[in-house]
Formats: sequence, C-alpha cells, structure tokens
Amino acid sequence: MIGGARSQYHLRQVLVFLDAHVLNKPEVMVGSVTGKVDVESGTITDEVTRGFLAKQLEALAAFARRS
Repeated sequence: MIGGARSQYHLRQVLVFLDAHVLNKPEVMVGSVTGKVDVESGTITDEVTRGFLAKQLEALAAFARRS
C-alpha cells in the first residue's frame, strides 16, 4: 500500500543529491489507486485525486517555464 510512496521518496533523495531539478511541491501520492482509476479506460474516477494531479501538472508547467 505504501511501497510506491517509499520508492518515490528514495528516488527524490537520490535526485536531490545529484543536484537534479526536482519538483518538490505539490507532492502527490495516491494510496489505494485501484479504487480510484478505471483500469479499462484509464480514467481517474476519484475527484480528489483528479484535483491533486491537476495541481501537480500546473506546478510542473510553471516549473518548466522557469527553467
């Protein structure tokens, strides 16, 4: 249930050590994703998760414009 979150955190540590450009905020970790995504269509069915991901994409776009 949290294996993905732990691996994401560790990857972030490695990237920061390497001075990579890392998008630190907002941080999105989706628990119990199987209940929040329709696997056949690939649609995110959970509105809260959809909102978190939208904020992440907006932050990524702003980050890319600054770089």
